[in-house]
Amino acid sequence: METKWAPEEGHAAGELADVSVAQFSGLMARIYQGPLENPPWAGALELIRTSLNANYATLILRSPSSDRRGLMVHASELGPGVPGEASYNNYYYSLDPFVGLPADRVVTVDEVFGDTGWLASELYQQFLKPADIRYIMGADLRTESGVECRFRVCRGHDAKQFSARDKAFCALLLPHLRRAVELHSRLDIVESERTLYASAIDRMLVGTVTLDESGAIMRSNSVADEILAEGNGLRMMHGTVEATDAKENRNLQRLVRQALMGHFGTAAPMVEAMPITRGGDKPKLGVLVRTIPLSDWSEDNKRRPATVLFLRDPDRKSQGSQEIVRKLFDLTPAETSLALLLTNGLTLEEAAEELGISKNTARAHLRAIFSKTGVTRQATLVRILLGSVVPLG
Repeated sequence: METKWAPEEGHAAGELADVSVAQFSGLMARIYQGPLENPPWAGALELIRTSLNANYATLILRSPSSDRRGLMVHASELGPGVPGEASYNNYYYSLDPFVGLPADRVVTVDEVFGDTGWLASELYQQFLKPADIRYIMGADLRTESGVECRFRVCRGHDAKQFSARDKAFCALLLPHLRRAVELHSRLDIVESERTLYASAIDRMLVGTVTLDESGAIMRSNSVADEILAEGNGLRMMHGTVEATDAKENRNLQRLVRQALMGHFGTAAPMVEAMPITRGGDKPKLGVLVRTIPLSDWSEDNKRRPATVLFLRDPDRKSQGSQEIVRKLFDLTPAETSLALLLTNGLTLEEAAEELGISKNTARAHLRAIFSKTGVTRQATLVRILLGSVVPLG
């Protein structure tokens, strides 16, 4: 005899839903896996759709409005894409009366509007009827952090109205779907911040190489990739970072081992710097080795970031945005071009030649730059530009 699931959280709903332990377990697995999928919850929605004999199951993560595009995830008989999604986002959302539902409560459109009122609605007549959508069951989810999304399940005209069992089935899922949405929101915020900070590091021309607990490379940014690809001073060997000079490499590996000890807690977290010699009269690379400590509740994971290497190449020139420099200091385009070249280490004469202007014209631009920035020396100008938000642009 198959065991039925009737959790403490809604015992009556559990019995009415008539869901087996195996079926409920499978649904929970897909719901909590949803935040890691692309698109999120595609697997869970398809399982819900087939379990309810529906033609569509949709999660509206971001409701459309006049000033933003909606974001929806679908499971349908046609696959993940829905032909009318663009039309709904662009116009029909404004006709949708099935919104603003009570939080975490499953209802049908016929319960809210009556079958006559629903079938007479503009949304049904103009948009849903041609798409073979007659019955809709849904709930609005609101998480603790303020995330709001909509869950909708649809059936066609040849299907039956959603039953009390169908509603109870969805009611069982809602608390878990709400928690999974909260997890997705937090992961999304962390990823957005990571991307933002990584972009700022790239703009500052800092190479980053993240190492795992064994010292193997987990990830690196484009600046680090270029430095390692040159193989001058530093290189990638067998999935690790090595210095090309044997003595410097021994020192580098010693620092990495010390940083890893700080990660495991057998030594204090450390930050150490060392220079790396390069051939061809190039200036030395700067390397900073920093421990990434375990948090108080870190799991046992050998592929966890443990150490990071920060790389700086003095030869790399700032790619500051001309528009940012111009707006920040109210410079003309010509003055901006000169200021950026000076920031990158060129003399006034070299900058004039690079720009194809005379020395006298360059001096006139420099005087205007001094006046607008409030400095009187070229070295001070460079320091101000490098210390501003220009490198982040």
